Amino acid sequence: MKLTQPETVAGILFTDEYQLTMAQLYFRYGLHERTAQFDHFFRDYPNYGAHQAGYCVNAGLEWLLQWMAAARFYPADIEYLRSQTSQTGAPLFQPDFLHYLSQHGHFGDITIDAIPEGRVVHANVPLTVVQGPLAMAQILETSLLNHLNYQTLIATKASRIRASGRGQVILEFGLRRAQGFGGNAGARAALIGGAHYTSNVGVSHVLGFPPKGTHAHSMVQVFMALGGGELEAFRAYADVYPNDCLLLVDTIDTLQSGVPNAIRVFEELRRRGHRPIGIRLDSGDLAYLSIQAAKMLNAAGFADTVIVLSNQLDELTIMQILAQIEMEAPRYGLEADALVKRLTFGVGTNLITSLGSPALGGVYKLVALQERDGRWLPAIKISETPAKTPNPGHKRVWRIYDQRQQATADVLALAEEDLRSLDTLILRHPVEHNKYRVLPQSAISQIEPLLTTVYRDGQMAYDPPPVAALREQRQADLDRLDPGVQRLVYPHIYHVSLTEQLWQLKQSLIREAKGSVVT
Repeated sequence: MKLTQPETVAGILFTDEYQLTMAQLYFRYGLHERTAQFDHFFRDYPNYGAHQAGYCVNAGLEWLLQWMAAARFYPADIEYLRSQTSQTGAPLFQPDFLHYLSQHGHFGDITIDAIPEGRVVHANVPLTVVQGPLAMAQILETSLLNHLNYQTLIATKASRIRASGRGQVILEFGLRRAQGFGGNAGARAALIGGAHYTSNVGVSHVLGFPPKGTHAHSMVQVFMALGGGELEAFRAYADVYPNDCLLLVDTIDTLQSGVPNAIRVFEELRRRGHRPIGIRLDSGDLAYLSIQAAKMLNAAGFADTVIVLSNQLDELTIMQILAQIEMEAPRYGLEADALVKRLTFGVGTNLITSLGSPALGGVYKLVALQERDGRWLPAIKISETPAKTPNPGHKRVWRIYDQRQQATADVLALAEEDLRSLDTLILRHPVEHNKYRVLPQSAISQIEPLLTTVYRDGQMAYDPPPVAALREQRQADLDRLDPGVQRLVYPHIYHVSLTEQLWQLKQSLIREAKGSVVT
């Protein structure tokens, strides 16, 4: 049977083949209904080459949970799996396993605890904790990582760009350069991370934001090709959009043609009782052109118009443009702060692709299996690189704030540990034996649990907040994060620690695993 594209690409088969073959193995050995726990976390912050991130912004959860609620093995999916064969031509998936999937191949028995979207998160801290039948929890891995890793990556990039822009409006312009329909997830993540608006019309509509944009060089080129010119093109745009007139002024010559023609059209609009929005600069020395364009607009009485800057911007470029404006604007009789406050930044390719760090290294690791009596058996994976050895067991995640009300550490603890009841905390480095901190409760202002139940019984277990609320949460977390961790270049390392009990459990499992190796 031929599957339609939505069923095949966006449904339960949005996974990797090896997830299905492992699930059949669990079924064959009677392990498929064994309750398992998987932790999703990322190991390293994005590194863009010339600059690095010191934190991430969690994103993608709502879209994952919506997908989970709808995904299941439908008859067409089962028939496709039935058609797969092994190297010898025998059926790869056996009838009894396929029957199991047809009856139980859904995520209704999965429970997910997670750090909510919009929260600032850190490396090696479980962002998403999945518990449920081993077979279906295994099948979930690929889609979970796909939904969460990318949006977290883009939300992080957007947050850094927002910080570099000093609060000025950020427009996400990346849909044309995005990887297929990933541009929708990227636009949503950018809004969570701090972009004020996106040019993506569909996502804007779904999320309740007005889409933003200007016009392309091609509009001016059309009028030029037909024997008109830039001024005629600008007048046409102003005629159709008299109250939303923002003109791209660098098609011919920014300062000799574009800005003067824009000013003529703005004067005509003003005489007709309309207020022009501003201009957009998309090439050249954006700092210098901003200064010169501002002088010309100010002289013509348009000091309140916006100047939109675009063209391969990222957080470092924006930071450099603003530094150049602060240095050069006074030489031309302009107040730098006033000019900065009228700037808007249109950021496209470098945001939607997270250029320089195009993937977040999020992983999904088995950390525990549950016995019939409810006890959790911790699971360990030994890596040749000690930092890649996951932290085992059924755990909780806490955030500790110091007396300055600043986040000082995220702490992984065993589920039965309540850090709020301890007189003194011993915080161990996850890998290095000789590194630890001792924190008395007197040095702590707050201990916050980070994980909350978000999915149970086949549906979301919470009301997803609107993007505006997620942005407020992100900013609240950043306000309590040390400025050194937020640095755009060489950020300070945020502490992620283990409790003494979890540390001892991890070391005992490592010793036990290594001791079982046959030599």
